[in-house]
Amino acid sequence: MSRTVPAPHQPPLYGDLRRWGLIQADALALLKQLPAASVDAVVTDPPYGLAFKREQWDGGALADGLGLHAFTRSWAEQVARVLKPGGYLAAFGAPRTVHRLVAGIEDAGLEIRDQLLWLYGSGVPKSRRLPGGLGSALKPAYEPILLARKPLDRLTPATIANVARHGTGALNIDASRIARPASEAAGEGFWPANLALGHEPECDQSTGECMPGCVVPLIDDIAACERQPGAPPFSRLFYAAKASRTEREAGLEALSKQRSPIFSGRLTAPRANVHPTVKPIALMRWLLRLVVPPGGMVLDPFAGSGSTGIAAVLERRQFVGIEREAEYIAIARARIAHWAQQRESEIAR
Repeated sequence: MSRTVPAPHQPPLYGDLRRWGLIQADALALLKQLPAASVDAVVTDPPYGLAFKREQWDGGALADGLGLHAFTRSWAEQVARVLKPGGYLAAFGAPRTVHRLVAGIEDAGLEIRDQLLWLYGSGVPKSRRLPGGLGSALKPAYEPILLARKPLDRLTPATIANVARHGTGALNIDASRIARPASEAAGEGFWPANLALGHEPECDQSTGECMPGCVVPLIDDIAACERQPGAPPFSRLFYAAKASRTEREAGLEALSKQRSPIFSGRLTAPRANVHPTVKPIALMRWLLRLVVPPGGMVLDPFAGSGSTGIAAVLERRQFVGIEREAEYIAIARARIAHWAQQRESEIAR
């Protein structure tokens, strides 16, 4: 991994600069400098405007609904500019503020195409225990992922023509199908749905043993009465993934570890990856296969701990990430470099 020495007016740039690059900068400022129609897709996890853990990057003016809407429209307008015609945007949101995300992105000129749901059972309640068994919030169990698209080229208004000219405009359905169990007859697999299921981090998917409360077996149990003979479990129709501690920490051995508080006031075990909203690599890989053409360029304006970049190097897509916080830059560059090396080792074998 190399680092260029920036001129005074240039932000720091990290990465191998052939497959991936990570830029330390404010997204709103740097997006304006990127060439128009230069990226195939944008996959990102922007601020939710929840004043998350009192983080400065998620609070302030963003904690006001109108402020979050204005912020979203600002970055989405630049995303619309840098996307190729027909290029997709996949943006994570929060149930409480997703309407601001949708409105801002739509006002920026992008077409709202769908909303995916990522379900999981291990969310942490954003509420302290109050006297009398009271609280102020429910435990989160899903996150919406907004799917939007830049309008097709006016010279090639048909999707197939846009794909032929720009390589963008359609979803990679076959590359994102959910494989059938090995015991079933060979086939194309299940058509990808707008629902993803997340195992608990401690579930052992190799043996099928799940932790109590894991959403995957709970859904299977509920749907068992409707299951046709020979049909796979209901959960197999959807993509299942959840980030484990091992996955979150991989590649960060050289970084210092620290404890950080969670909403209940308790401290987590010491860890190097202190980013509070790490997305699972398997889910991000599936999203990239769905919206980024093979070998295409994906941009993440809010790179955080680098999960989009990891997915990109593993799926052989090019990646450009922007992250403002120095603490997260160090985490993201170490994680992406680690998984890029893992990928090269697999190819070498």
